[in-house]
Amino acid sequence: MRPVPGNLPAELNRFVGRADELAELTRLLGEVRLLTLVGVGGVGKTRLAVRAALSVRSADLEKRYCDGVWLAELAAIRDPGLLDHALVDALRVTDHSGRPAREVLRAHLAGRDLLLVLDGFEQLVDPCAELVRDLLRHCPGLQVLAVGRRPLRLEGERTVPLAPMSDTDAARLFADRARDVAPGPALDEHDDAVRELCRRLDGIPLALELAAARLRALSVDQILRRIDDRFHLLTGGSRGELPRHRTLRTAIGWSHELCAPAERLLWARLSVFAGPFDLEAVEYVCAGPELPDESVLDVLGELIAQSVVVREDSPAGPRYRMLDTVRAYGAEWLDALADTDRMRRRHRDWYMGLVTWWEVDWFSPRQVEIAACADSALPNLRAAIALCLETAGEAHLGQHLTGTLWFYWAGCGRLTEGRHWLERSLAPEVSRDEPREELREEPGQWHDGEWHDGEGHEGARLKALWVLGYVAILQGDNTAAVRALYECRGEAARTGNALARAYAVHRLGCLALLTGDMPRAERLLRAALGAYRELGEINSNVLMGQAELALSLVFQGDLDAAVALCADVREICEESGERWARSYALYVHAYAAWTRGRLGEARALLTEAVTIHHTFNDLVGLVLAMELMALVTADEGDPAEAAVLQGAAERLWRSVGAPLFGSPTFGAPHEQCERRATELLGPERYGARVAEGRALPPASAVERVLAGPRAGSVPPRQPSGERRPPPAREAERRTDRETREPAGSPGQIGGEAAG
Repeated sequence: MRPVPGNLPAELNRFVGRADELAELTRLLGEVRLLTLVGVGGVGKTRLAVRAALSVRSADLEKRYCDGVWLAELAAIRDPGLLDHALVDALRVTDHSGRPAREVLRAHLAGRDLLLVLDGFEQLVDPCAELVRDLLRHCPGLQVLAVGRRPLRLEGERTVPLAPMSDTDAARLFADRARDVAPGPALDEHDDAVRELCRRLDGIPLALELAAARLRALSVDQILRRIDDRFHLLTGGSRGELPRHRTLRTAIGWSHELCAPAERLLWARLSVFAGPFDLEAVEYVCAGPELPDESVLDVLGELIAQSVVVREDSPAGPRYRMLDTVRAYGAEWLDALADTDRMRRRHRDWYMGLVTWWEVDWFSPRQVEIAACADSALPNLRAAIALCLETAGEAHLGQHLTGTLWFYWAGCGRLTEGRHWLERSLAPEVSRDEPREELREEPGQWHDGEWHDGEGHEGARLKALWVLGYVAILQGDNTAAVRALYECRGEAARTGNALARAYAVHRLGCLALLTGDMPRAERLLRAALGAYRELGEINSNVLMGQAELALSLVFQGDLDAAVALCADVREICEESGERWARSYALYVHAYAAWTRGRLGEARALLTEAVTIHHTFNDLVGLVLAMELMALVTADEGDPAEAAVLQGAAERLWRSVGAPLFGSPTFGAPHEQCERRATELLGPERYGARVAEGRALPPASAVERVLAGPRAGSVPPRQPSGERRPPPAREAERRTDRETREPAGSPGQIGGEAAG
């Protein structure tokens, strides 16, 4: 076989990972004439492009690239007039005719079939684009693989963005390079510290290789402790590397140098975003006299083109983000501009306003969208709350934020995190210096929406208190719940805040419900609902209060009244587009249907409830519905599947809090199901099926529930009448039903009925 033409360099160390990216690049080289590989500095573009070129050279030399595969390194070229000469040199063309270099290139390439790899063109993107366009037009056998930080933007160009390495590939690369610099026992790529280091370095190969080089002097744990100062730590690249690849700072700084002034300014300001962000957030937070609103989109587009910002599609819609390493570089520049504090306040104000609107829109058909948006914004919400709590005199803003996010903490599976922020915002050391006067009209503070209601800072604190009580109830921490709710109720009474008092009474009723005191739960919930009606309050919380009241009636045997309340909730939900509270009304309705022996109806209602709970990641609602579905399944004649569902529910409870809230009332259906399944299966088979369910991931458990009853299950016995619900105590069941007031009665918010 004849010698392979070309000038591709031999690889000096092992090529690790990137199997999918390599396959995609190789495939596209068979389809297009101009392929551009783009990505942030240090992400491994050159190494992947050379490996792809080596692969196609060995596989398709005779058929496609009979004149070879050639690499032109352009990073050192600054003068556009030298571009043509650089390609002449790379292609090893000898010409003494005095013709222009462009003419020489055309003549040399016109009758040849070859692949030309252009690496590092971004500093001369316009003249390089013109050169490539001209050569492709005049040289039909030429194919170009361009490698840079931005596309050429030519007709027929296919752009392939190169993302950082996957977690697995990053750990493999780090472990491989560690073996080169630190002989001895091989580093475990599955070690938690190694994985965390790779994550903190964004999976950027250059950063990983520079970090591995530090293993000559430091351990992995020591590197991790110093990683916040990554630009000083990650230096000392290999001799022979391009200067911009010898330190992490120069690799990222090269991209910064290529940016226009407006792009550098936006890069710096975007560093205040701690996670994904949308265009509206950028326009609000980052625009200003030096960066007018109308220019933000174009400047952002340029940063995307240069791989500084990444655009990605998410369940919340299009979002943008920066790698932590790129963001850290921008943050240094923002500090140098002495603008960090102001930009952090603008960032905080944006998310204050956004959360306020989300709370209003939660009672609407936008619930699923809002849940997705909150998930996407969570890192930024954390940053906004943290700023409030670390700034003297602004604890009330943190309390407003954490309290207004009640729907996210309680409804979207974020109980633990919600409690963390609520307790921090209410901590004495945070609130110690909090002024007690009315909200001051100062620049940079949030004044719109529900927050600026004439109640001053105390209104935000009261809201945070009842939300903390609510979250603690759902976690089964009754002591913390009572403490927060009694404090809220007392302070609300003292300050005349009727709405906060109603919410405190409502949640005390919820606590009574979950602890099995049904008459008390009924009285408190009716009082709260009456107060809501009097105050004109209507939202998802109010509907939840109705569903909770209905459940207390089910447990007391008043099924007709409970079903009527559920029907009312479902009707309002249909009109408003509300789904979250609807799912709880479905659960209560299903409980009533099971109590009456209507198993098919109960299953249908629970199936819809589970679907909604899973959509919102509402683990509390999901696990309650799964527990009841297990009982329905057992009564349908399939004890084995019922045991599996109980095991799956047991796993979910670990993520929620105390199983079945530690409540005998809520525990009774579980015990009834367990007893029935054990009798039919025997203890050993029952335990095995529970273990099977315990091993199921939540998504798989939901799929199992939604699949419906299994074929071949034993037909259930026909009910001989209403089932006795897992009841409250007999003394509680003898409550005088005739004295009960309507659900909306406002007459009992004071005195004993209010707790």
